[in-house]
Amino acid sequence: MDTVIKAAQERMQKTVDALIKEYAGFRAGRANAGVLDKIRVDYYGTPTPINQMAAVSVAEARILVIQPWDKSTLNSIEKAIQASNIGINPQNDGVTIRLIFPQLTQERRKELSKDVRKFAEEAKVSVRSARRDCIEKLKKMEKASEITEDDLKDGEKEVQDKTDKFIKDIEKIADEKEKEIMSI
Repeated sequence: MDTVIKAAQERMQKTVDALIKEYAGFRAGRANAGVLDKIRVDYYGTPTPINQMAAVSVAEARILVIQPWDKSTLNSIEKAIQASNIGINPQNDGVTIRLIFPQLTQERRKELSKDVRKFAEEAKVSVRSARRDCIEKLKKMEKASEITEDDLKDGEKEVQDKTDKFIKDIEKIADEKEKEIMSI
């Protein structure tokens, strides 16, 4: 029974971790290296993350600087950024690439805020799905006489408590991201 509950908890934690990673890629008017995480550059035939090919640093509040270790990859990195949908035009000076993050309009902030809520809701659905799957497994174990009825009730309560905790965590993370977006 403990392994079933532990598996559900791990699945819930992975959902929260994925949400945090998704939010890191949100462009909130500040320079944030997280916006580059999903971009892959063709590096000798291998799709490679930018942070494995270059030093990425925040020069100022709204400027991200990318310094490739291999200068011949500068144009490939620039093209990959342009092809992505981050909405920032890279500036290549022959040595580094600068990404200047524009200030967000109020309309764009509201759009991003809606996206934050949408991703949070999807994460909650995923957590509840993990809870449902776990409870179904526990019921099957009880039916097969592997656990008692009391164990089933205890297990259901434990899974519900964990679900409530993760839902609360998701809401807190979403609220913080929304505040960040609206305050910039």
